[in-house]
Amino acid sequence: MLNTLKSINSCSGVSGREHNVQNKILTYIAPLTDKVWEDAMGNLIAVKCGSGENKKKIMLCAHADEIGFIVTHIDDKGFIRTSPIGGINFVAASFGYVVSESGVKGVMVPEAGTKAGDIAADKVYIDIGAKDKKEAEKRVQIGDTFHLESNVTRIGKKICGRPMDDRIGCVALIEIARKMSEGGCKNDIYFCFSVQEEVGVRGSKTAAFGIEPDYAIVYDVTGTGDVPGAKPMACSVGGGAAIKIKDSSVICDRETTQKLMALAKENDIKYQWEILTYGGTDTSSIQMSRAGCKAVALSIPTRYIHTGVEMIDMNDVSACVDLTLAFDAAIEA
Repeated sequence: MLNTLKSINSCSGVSGREHNVQNKILTYIAPLTDKVWEDAMGNLIAVKCGSGENKKKIMLCAHADEIGFIVTHIDDKGFIRTSPIGGINFVAASFGYVVSESGVKGVMVPEAGTKAGDIAADKVYIDIGAKDKKEAEKRVQIGDTFHLESNVTRIGKKICGRPMDDRIGCVALIEIARKMSEGGCKNDIYFCFSVQEEVGVRGSKTAAFGIEPDYAIVYDVTGTGDVPGAKPMACSVGGGAAIKIKDSSVICDRETTQKLMALAKENDIKYQWEILTYGGTDTSSIQMSRAGCKAVALSIPTRYIHTGVEMIDMNDVSACVDLTLAFDAAIEA
């Protein structure tokens, strides 16, 4: 899984411009499933047909997009101004390397004299080393996107880098598909790599409308309470698959969350409960699409979300994979 993470992390995929990362994911998911397509929104969807007699439609979803910046202005000296796409922490982004969707490299820096507490979208710019506007415009255009430079580093027994949010969820889906290609599945499993999650859970809504699943499981990162100064929270990195109870956008189906807990205990899979008091994921849009479905989430506890040093434990990802396989085996009607 780590090599898969490194591979797809290296691809750009700012919300609305996910084609590079989706093309890379396609090379992994297509050989493992029976049919693959892209819908009008750009969601990449693959289906693995089950062998059960009374099959359910189970939608597994992780978003392929990442937060980033869109170019809004290039000044006479060739410095680039941007607007945020998604929830940007500009303090964390400052003095960081950035890369455009076409591969142009630069650095994001605050204006001279800006105090740390004042760093915001209108106080930072990107320097691509151009001598003037004319040279900059040969390499960057209005509307191009940039993202913080991707990386994956092992720190102790943890994995650190970006964008774990939510490429690690995509890795989980690919690993589930790999194991199902070897051992089969009972239900029809729809793998959805959604777009535009970071700007309002948009892609998953249309994908769920088209699939019309009976059940949905969403894989995304979640916050933790295991670092100095963190708000009290039950989730910790290395604590196992985080079964979401609620966040600020959704209350997950109680019957299904209880089923996941029972399966975790039965199969000796490490798990923990997640109640997130802020943020949201594709779970909310899928739950309310068309006539609705039984939607839950298996989250990967992550430290330092939306920075360049997001930290995870791969054992938590494995727990999410194992719990999903157990769910498929148990849910056949």
